[in-house]
Amino acid sequence: MREGKIVQKTGFWKRTGNARFAFIYLFPSLLLFSVFLFYPMIRTLYLSFFLTDSQGEPSLFVAFENYLYLFQSTSFQKSIGSTLLFVLYTVPIGVLIALSLALLANEKLKGISIFRTIFSSTLGMSVAASAVIWLFLFHPSVGMLNTILQSIGLSPIPWLLDPTWALISIAITTIWMNTGFSFLILLGGLQNIDQSLYESARIDGASYTYKLRRITIPMLSPTLFFIFTITFINSFQSFGQVDLLTGGGPAESTNLIVYSIYQDAFINYQFGTASAQAVLLFLFVFVLTFIQFRFGEKKVHYQ
Repeated sequence: MREGKIVQKTGFWKRTGNARFAFIYLFPSLLLFSVFLFYPMIRTLYLSFFLTDSQGEPSLFVAFENYLYLFQSTSFQKSIGSTLLFVLYTVPIGVLIALSLALLANEKLKGISIFRTIFSSTLGMSVAASAVIWLFLFHPSVGMLNTILQSIGLSPIPWLLDPTWALISIAITTIWMNTGFSFLILLGGLQNIDQSLYESARIDGASYTYKLRRITIPMLSPTLFFIFTITFINSFQSFGQVDLLTGGGPAESTNLIVYSIYQDAFINYQFGTASAQAVLLFLFVFVLTFIQFRFGEKKVHYQ
């Protein structure tokens, strides 16, 4: 009886000792998450119920008035519409381009490694550098894009000056910036597919289209699902290219919700309204991501 108690106590202290060691190893990560994630989230939620001064300190409790103001604001509604259009432009087209390049780069051709490097090169470029490159390309008079259009007899396009074309221009820049990352992930997924599946299909006389539809896409579905999810979330967080290329204009056509948060907080010093927008953005992305996992993951083949 006494020996059983000793063994039980030994097991208890062993488990608690393991828990202590686990906490010691996790403490740096928990500290970083607390300082840079949990506290800002709680602080943002707290400020969304207040009017604030120019220093961002709460001065008057207004409950849900900041949220009501946003729902009645035409500027915020336009920002939501522009953001949804931007996501619609960038996510499907960006993933499709990256998949096409990955399929091309996965072919066993001489010198294909050079093209793999070129296709993934945008991964190593900062948002600022990418935006400056496209700023010159979109220039209305000396930009390369309008020069090409004029050389084939077409009228130049006011890329960053027209409300319709400005959002498309930001989308083109974002797709170009994200292609490198998506390409590398999809290429890795393609190279992990069991080659014996292709050998069996080739022996049976299957065409390239059949192999793509029946083997490649199903086996690549976990990677595609990951890329869609990451690209989807990142598209809602686009800021740098908007700030450098258009500054939210013209006529607020590129005033995406993250840029709207920045303007309210650091230009208009309305931290309460900006915090309310941040909370709504979090809830919106969370709900859409949950729906994506709930229904989209059913079509993913993990075997």
